[in-house]
Amino acid sequence: MEIDGIFSALIIGLIVGALGRLVVPGQQKIGFWLTLLVGVVAALVGTVVAKALGVADTAGIDWIQLAIQVAFAAGGVALVQGRRSSKALRR
Repeated sequence: MEIDGIFSALIIGLIVGALGRLVVPGQQKIGFWLTLLVGVVAALVGTVVAKALGVADTAGIDWIQLAIQVAFAAGGVALVQGRRSSKALRR
């Protein structure tokens, strides 16, 4: 992977992570870097799923792929928030 590919993955991951946080109700107490990590992972997994479904390469903006990525990001944000909340309760 080249530098521009890594940079674009970070930007897309940040956007997808932020959109994922917007979808999850309530306030999430996870930081910027964790949001970025969840977004990057969600973008990669969402792309793989979109390619498997045959909706990754469409004319114009890939809205279905973006929706899949945001859904994975929302799930990731909820999962991370749930794990952090359960750790706080155990203390």
